[in-house]
Amino acid sequence: MGVLRGRPGRPLLASGLLLLFAVVAFAINSVEPVIPWVVLWLPGVIAAGVLGVESRRTARTEHLPPQVRQFWGRIAVVCVPVGLGNAAQAYHVLSAPDPARAGVGAGQIVFQGIAVLLVMYALLRLPYGTQTRGELFRVVLDASTVMLACAVFLWHFSARYALEDDPRMQYPALALSLLALLAVFAVAKFLLTSQNHMAAGALRMIGVAVAIGALGPILRPLIAPVDPNLFPDMIDLPALFFCAAIATRRQRAARTGPLRGAKPVRRRPFSFLPYLAVAAVDGLLLAVSWQADSADRRIVVVAAVLLTAVVVIRQMTAFRDNGRLLQRLDHGATHDALTQLPNRVLFHERLRRAVEAPDRRPVAVALIDLDDFKEVNDTLGHEVGDQLLIAVAQRLNGCVRAEDTVARLGGDEFVVVLDGADPQAADLAAQRMIDSLRAPVSADGHELPIRASIGIADGRAGDDPSVMLRQADIAMYAAKAIPGTASLHYQPEMAGNADLGAELPGAIRDDQLFLLFQPIVALDGDRRVLGAEALVRWAHPAHGTLAPDAFIPVAERTGMIVPLSRWVLRAVLSRMSAWPAGTAVNINISARDLREPDFAETVAGLLAEHGVAPGRVTLEITESMPVEPGESLAVLRDLRDLGVKFALDDFGTGSSTLSLLHDVPVDEVKLDRSFSQAAPDDRLTVAAGVAHLAQAMSLHAVAEGVETEEQAERLRGLGYRAAQGYLFARPMPAADFEAMLPLTSVPA
Repeated sequence: MGVLRGRPGRPLLASGLLLLFAVVAFAINSVEPVIPWVVLWLPGVIAAGVLGVESRRTARTEHLPPQVRQFWGRIAVVCVPVGLGNAAQAYHVLSAPDPARAGVGAGQIVFQGIAVLLVMYALLRLPYGTQTRGELFRVVLDASTVMLACAVFLWHFSARYALEDDPRMQYPALALSLLALLAVFAVAKFLLTSQNHMAAGALRMIGVAVAIGALGPILRPLIAPVDPNLFPDMIDLPALFFCAAIATRRQRAARTGPLRGAKPVRRRPFSFLPYLAVAAVDGLLLAVSWQADSADRRIVVVAAVLLTAVVVIRQMTAFRDNGRLLQRLDHGATHDALTQLPNRVLFHERLRRAVEAPDRRPVAVALIDLDDFKEVNDTLGHEVGDQLLIAVAQRLNGCVRAEDTVARLGGDEFVVVLDGADPQAADLAAQRMIDSLRAPVSADGHELPIRASIGIADGRAGDDPSVMLRQADIAMYAAKAIPGTASLHYQPEMAGNADLGAELPGAIRDDQLFLLFQPIVALDGDRRVLGAEALVRWAHPAHGTLAPDAFIPVAERTGMIVPLSRWVLRAVLSRMSAWPAGTAVNINISARDLREPDFAETVAGLLAEHGVAPGRVTLEITESMPVEPGESLAVLRDLRDLGVKFALDDFGTGSSTLSLLHDVPVDEVKLDRSFSQAAPDDRLTVAAGVAHLAQAMSLHAVAEGVETEEQAERLRGLGYRAAQGYLFARPMPAADFEAMLPLTSVPA
């Protein structure tokens, strides 16, 4: 009873007591038959019913996978013909004139034949997992080895004696033996391939039960001389049923969920089962040959057995070496080479296993993105960036539970599978992550502060893992709006912007986008129109007119910003082709556009297609936009060589203004509205400084967001010669802007 965890249930206790009684009664009657023989047969019959109850109970355990529950339900059905077969054999033996020559009864042959077929059906219906043809072939060979070994023992200890019994029962007995061998084959295959479904402890006890069932009949010739009324079934059947009952208990107690962060159990790269079969046959061969008179035969047999042993040991050593190599290859395929965390492949597998659990337990996914990581790579080099990633990985892995899975999706994105975590537990995990990332990382002599955004998706087993990951991604981007390292749980209202991202391709295709133009005017007395800034809007069929702030960030994240920018360029240049030659237009582009190798070629082609001079187009990039060195700067220079102008938008709000002016070839700076609208004693010095800087660098300065005459006069006094804002005009349709051009446009 010590093999069990916790207190045994009543059916299991009953099965153990039946086995104990059978052993004691068998021992007593082997010395002096004082107990009625029918009593010795009863434990094998009753234990079958007890196993049926335990199997049925296991089949109703809700947390087990469906295929495992179905398997134990079928085993419960098998117990019925097994019990009837045992009762029929007991009646056959007890009613026979000579128990020594009773053999196998017709009732046992019929009922056990049915039981064997049902067992084979139950085993074959249990899925064996995804395996290659080579793996299946090796499993068949191993199972065949076990079956042949059992056949040798069955012949030597049982079948050859059956030929001497009642001739009418020889062929049915041999047919049952053959059927039993097929069942042994199915059981061997089951034991070799079912580790992914059955609990390891249950598998071991099933293996012991099968061994008892296979070895039991061969003991008949050994115990018959003691008393012809003694049969192995009196002991081996209660023992078999007791082991099977232990297997049901261990199956119910097994954890069905993935050990989320724990190291996976390392299985042997081979099974001992076929080698044990070979060793058993070798032992039988030694026992038989040792009785022979020829010493030469004994030496040859011993040498053959030793040779087999050496070959087996050599093969097992090769299997172990190959297993270690496969483990290293498997680790490389499922783990990130830099941080040694699980990679995207293993993360998806762990998340899939978590959401496929049958008990509807809570599951959470936390997506972590490092902010400003790209600046570390660009300014300090990739080696420092790698050290930062390794340090972050170690901190994240050290602040979550042992059963959680921390993985690196790629770049600076990490993800945590919190299996069994409700929203409160997920909050605690997120807070531990935030606390672990609070201290800066020391890398190559640099103290690097860490700022991260954490998005959490709460769900339950049964949810779609791809949906949960998408929700965590949406929440993570929402968390980026919070200063510092922060976390947010996904809320349904966050999905609006994500849905816009999915609808944006259709909006471009179906002409749901349209342009507005806000004039840029001179700040002198006549306030003439110098040009305009093109602004895109979305006429959404459900949400009405959407401003760029509603869909541009989504387009940036999804990569749709590139086709969106191409649409805007084509639409603006198509309008400009009919405007006076002196009309210039500012068009906003993204840093993502500058990473497209063919962007300059595309702009040149559109300019030529619509007959617009390159000097009339000014491409605006946001001052805080991360313009990458290398390819992006090369695209900028190609456009400048073409004659296209550049402007820095929202100037003064970023942290790298001077470096941008040094690195990026620009023609114009646009003062951010927060400085244009500042009170005289507030941030006006910044506006004055930008004007002086523009004058010193021969840049055209434009003030944005001008709403009052007082602001306009103050900015003109600071040196600004152009401005845009509600004071002059709100964004307007192209037709309204065109109506202003014949009166105000100045020829180039």
